[in-house]
Amino acid sequence: MIEKLRERGVHEEDIRVPRSRDLDLRRWEDCTKAVKNINIVIHLAAKVGGIGFNQSNPATLFYDNAIMGIQLMEAARREGVEKFVAIGTVCAYPKFTPVPFKEEHLWDGYPEETNAPYGLAKKMLLVQSQAYRQQYGFNSIYLLPVNLYGPRDNFDPSSSHVIPALIKKFIDAEESGKDHVTVWGTGRATREFLYVEDAAEGIILGAERYNKPEPVNLGAGFEISIKDLVEMIAEIVGFDGKILWDSSKPDGQPRRSLDTTRAERCFGFKARMDFREGLSRTIKWYKNERGL
Repeated sequence: MIEKLRERGVHEEDIRVPRSRDLDLRRWEDCTKAVKNINIVIHLAAKVGGIGFNQSNPATLFYDNAIMGIQLMEAARREGVEKFVAIGTVCAYPKFTPVPFKEEHLWDGYPEETNAPYGLAKKMLLVQSQAYRQQYGFNSIYLLPVNLYGPRDNFDPSSSHVIPALIKKFIDAEESGKDHVTVWGTGRATREFLYVEDAAEGIILGAERYNKPEPVNLGAGFEISIKDLVEMIAEIVGFDGKILWDSSKPDGQPRRSLDTTRAERCFGFKARMDFREGLSRTIKWYKNERGL
C-alpha cells in the first residue's frame, strides 16, 4: 500500500502508518491519536489467521476486530476525516453462497462456522459505514477482498493462511528430505486468491474513485481447488514426495470465488497478476528470507 501511494506522488510525511507496537486500536485513546489531523483513513488493521487459528481464538478474533473497527470509525468521524475506507473480508459471506459471490448475497445466510466470529466482526463495519453515511453524511466505503497472498505474508504456522502455510510445509519437507507432506482437509474445497500488489491497487482505486454505500468485492476472478493449489506449490518448490490428506481436519467454506464486476465498473479495478507467477514470486521471496 505504501509503495503504491508513493508511486502516485504521495509524500512520505503525508503517510501515517501506526503499528501495533505504537498504538493499540482496541483502546479508544489510541484510535483518537491514529486519526488526528488525517484526511483519509484506510483501515487495514486486523487480527487474522488460518482455520486452526480461527478455531482456537473465536472470541479474540471477534472482539479485537469489532472493537478496532467500531472505535476507529467513530474516532475518524469525530475528527472530521473526509473519507474512511473499511476493509472487510470474504469470510463475511454466507457458508453456502451462489458462486461467484455477488455483493447482494452478503446477507443471505450465516458464515462458515470456523471463521464466522471473524467474518461477522468485519461485517459490522459495513453496517457501521452505511449507518454513519445515513445519519452523519460520513463518507465511508466498504471493500471485500478475497484471500490474499504474496511476498511479506505471515509464514508463522500457528497463524498463517493456506498459501504461506503450504509453502512453508513443502520447503521444510524438501530441506529435511521428508518423503511426504500432510495437508488439512480433503482438497475438494475451492478458493480464489488475490496477489498483494493487486489488492493494494484495488484498495487505492476505491479510495480515489468510489463514494457509495454498497460493498464492493476485490478479487482475481478465478477459482482453484485446494488439491490443485497444493500440487502447484509442490511443483514450483520442487517437492516430488507423497501428498497425504488429513480428512479429519476441516475444509472450511466449500467454495469461494467472487464476482468482481462492480469493482471494474465503479472504479476500474481488474487484477493483473498471473496466479502461477504470483506463487513463484512469493516462494522466491520466502526462500530469500530463509537464506535458501
